[in-house]
Amino acid sequence: MGANTSEPTSFRTPRTRSNQSPRTPASHLSPSPSTSESNPTTAAYTNTSSYTKDTSWGTSLSCQSSLSSLRQSLSENPHIYDITEIRTATNNFLAKRYSSTSSSAVSAAACWRCNLRGRDTVVFQRKFRRKIQTSQLKERMSIICRSNHMSIIKLLGASISGDHIYLVYEFIQGSNLVECLRNPRNPSYTVLSTWISRMQIATDLAHGLDYVHNNTGLNLSIVHNHIKSSSIIVTEPSFNAKICHFGTAQLRRETDDIETLETGSSKRETEIEGGNASFRELKRYDSGDRHFEGLRDYMSPEFRSSGSVTQKSDVFAFGVVILELLSGEEPLKYRYDKETGDFLRTSVIDTAMAATAEGREGLRQWVDRRMNDSFPVEVAEKLIQLALDCVHVDPDNRPDMGRVAGKISKLYLESRIWLENVKVPTGISVSLAPR
Repeated sequence: MGANTSEPTSFRTPRTRSNQSPRTPASHLSPSPSTSESNPTTAAYTNTSSYTKDTSWGTSLSCQSSLSSLRQSLSENPHIYDITEIRTATNNFLAKRYSSTSSSAVSAAACWRCNLRGRDTVVFQRKFRRKIQTSQLKERMSIICRSNHMSIIKLLGASISGDHIYLVYEFIQGSNLVECLRNPRNPSYTVLSTWISRMQIATDLAHGLDYVHNNTGLNLSIVHNHIKSSSIIVTEPSFNAKICHFGTAQLRRETDDIETLETGSSKRETEIEGGNASFRELKRYDSGDRHFEGLRDYMSPEFRSSGSVTQKSDVFAFGVVILELLSGEEPLKYRYDKETGDFLRTSVIDTAMAATAEGREGLRQWVDRRMNDSFPVEVAEKLIQLALDCVHVDPDNRPDMGRVAGKISKLYLESRIWLENVKVPTGISVSLAPR
């Protein structure tokens, strides 16, 4: 989790599957030393034996580099922290609370930045929806911590004390999306002033959520349940996005069937081979007991009516975030009407639909003007329509995140082509001096 800055390198083609986001960090991309780079005298080698020696040395370094990258990408075993460790690290919870992350917008979520076992971490204090045994906690964490994706902030471990669970996440330097879009100290400024920066964020989010839903490799149906702009950390200088709070819903028992395997319309007990994890289908609780850990702005219609939390609820929240990203506006606003004396509700979904109905000119007026009208209109039209599909009233008509991620990848590539075409030519001198 994080606040206030840090991460591009050259953009890469986004991929829908795998443990990578559309971009891979420089540490994973650094090329193995080539023969000429590894030995300055390589060019002078003329006999076969010398060439063979140099090549094998370069290959050895390449293998070491690959192994190092592999170790960095592997998931760690989850830590079950003793509550005394948490108390010590947070000065018995008296240390200054860390408010620059998504917790500032999530009610009742106290958090602290601290050092635990040599790692820079953020600890979130959450209250259980339903109690969980330590053995169950270990089982669920062993599954959640196996997951690893560049667009997801990693859960390192947890601790239990009374009615609370303390979730320990890696610290990520950056600012949440709300702060990037709407800085209260300077509303006319945004760091996301280019179209490609917003497309990068949209692409990272789509692939991160697709991974949560479909590509963890564990054959599990997982619901994130915390998708909102305040739960998304944006890093500089590449404006990559990372999703916070992955695993919180499972460990707090916010949802019913998050660890069950779906076979057609039925759900059965799932066993994780190679471990002791065995999850039984949870009983359905009254909707009054169930809670969507977001703001009302991101709640799907079916949740409001029945309390049903599903992957399609995540898709709805994702659609709202994309509309928020493109317009720069809050998802839900209330305006006082002097004539009637009432407060009028305006949602970003309603304004997006109205702009779409007006055609291209309406869309150009709706898209955040701080981008100075510099964006590919056709790509924007397609992305807005895709976001509106995600917020469809009927959950069955919302697309799957795999399909969404594929479409956004294509739009990202189209945006890159557009960017190359609109770049100012280099190698041309311009003189502003009087003639």
